[in-house]
Amino acid sequence: MIKKIVSFLCLVLCLISCKNKEHKHSLSEVFRYNEKDNITSLDPAFAKNEPNVWATNQLFNGLVVFDDSLHVKPCIAKSWSISNDNKTYEFVLRDDVFFHENIAFGKDSTRTVTAHDFEYSFDRILDPKVASSGRWVMQNVKSFKAVNDSVFKIDLHKAFPPFLGLLSMQYCSVVPKEAVEYYGTEFRSNPVGTGPFYFKLWVENTKLVFRKNPLYFEKDEKGNQLPYLEAVAVTFYADKQTEFLQFIQGNSDVLYDLHTSYKDELLSPTGELLPKYKNKLALDKTPYLITEYIAFFMEGQTVDNHLLIRQAINIGFDRAKMLRYLRNNIGNPATGFVPKGLPGHYDDELNLYQPEKAKALIDQYKKETGDLNPTIKIATNSSYTDLFEFIQRELQGIGLNIQLEVLPSPILRQLKANGKLPTFRVGWIADYPDAENFLSLFYSKNFAPQGPNYSHYKNTTYDDLYEQSMAITDPQKRVVMYKKMDSIIRKEVPVVSLFYDEIIRFKHSNVKGLTTNPTNLLNLKRVYKTKE
Repeated sequence: MIKKIVSFLCLVLCLISCKNKEHKHSLSEVFRYNEKDNITSLDPAFAKNEPNVWATNQLFNGLVVFDDSLHVKPCIAKSWSISNDNKTYEFVLRDDVFFHENIAFGKDSTRTVTAHDFEYSFDRILDPKVASSGRWVMQNVKSFKAVNDSVFKIDLHKAFPPFLGLLSMQYCSVVPKEAVEYYGTEFRSNPVGTGPFYFKLWVENTKLVFRKNPLYFEKDEKGNQLPYLEAVAVTFYADKQTEFLQFIQGNSDVLYDLHTSYKDELLSPTGELLPKYKNKLALDKTPYLITEYIAFFMEGQTVDNHLLIRQAINIGFDRAKMLRYLRNNIGNPATGFVPKGLPGHYDDELNLYQPEKAKALIDQYKKETGDLNPTIKIATNSSYTDLFEFIQRELQGIGLNIQLEVLPSPILRQLKANGKLPTFRVGWIADYPDAENFLSLFYSKNFAPQGPNYSHYKNTTYDDLYEQSMAITDPQKRVVMYKKMDSIIRKEVPVVSLFYDEIIRFKHSNVKGLTTNPTNLLNLKRVYKTKE
């Protein structure tokens, strides 16, 4: 193992010095992280999961980008305007953005990005032959075109206020036609973009190397060109213990996962970094736009979806206790469906746990139905067994029997999408940072399997509010509508929200400028390392 690590680091150092043999870069100029899950493509058209998104975010840019506070900021588009009906967007592009130098343009050549490149890139996302996993991003787009080299125009079928957020996704990155046609299907492993780093080497499942882009257009507040790092090196240790040991031994700069096998090695029961690591490591925590929840299939009449049962479950277990003892206080008790960190979040923990009232609801159910031994079955996967065993014990105390069905994740996904499970665990992570992305799960036109409404919940008032919110351009007024929708979900309980996850990240103390954000997007253009 050590020999492999040394060989890889030597290779990285060799690669990052090949263009300038007079200056060899030290490890303090290389950012190293491990990707335990496989990267399947470096083509932004297939940036469908976190490993792919993290990698492509270093290589590509789009029209706009989100900052760490989830505000839309200019990127390749230096400005934009939106029509009064919120259906037409016009973007004015920078004139100093270059694609990475690549043989596709001629030897050691490049060119500037124009609006025609975005027209090509968006057409490519929609091309059935490409089969991009991001095609859904364009479902509300009526048309788009390059007005000229500097202006790109998009028309929507109907107003959709979160649309700018969709454009920040890696799917909407600009790619050059020359490179896509030159490499064909191998563009996935020969990416050419405009990002702060350019592609250097990829041995799949073994190592990945990016180099600093000397033509990158962004600068810091002092006028220094970004990025600061000379290179990014990615390893692919799939075993969590190996990943942990590599981090502790200093062979990677950051650890993003907190696995149960080593969480107590790093954290106290209350979620604080243990004293022995205080001078060596830093701990970052921030809300993650994920809501973990129990869903009830609402079609038909069953024990599981009876209102009294749903209400009792919602207040019948102690979320704070569950997070404290099973997750070292990582996460926040869910008070509504919209997670912490988004405008529209409902924050009131006062009535989350009411065991006496929950017991009274179960007693009322028994009296009304004659069912003296109410029992429901909750389906989950093995990663959440400990949490649901806790919930099972808590709910036994209020008179409700819980049977757990532990299924492989692919089977669980298939059954819940096709309405084959009465009660089941779901985790919803934001595709884009707007509360609409969560509230759309209860819109009746989004029934699974075509949409994300796994519960098949339908409420006419809710649908009306959802449709009205999509016509509101003022973000603050739209948040008012979002809160009304979330209040309906809290009252009718088609789901029981469990907790909002948190991003937890450990890094070595010499890593600077590595910020966190609620979408867990890895941004390395402002990162640098000091000598230890």
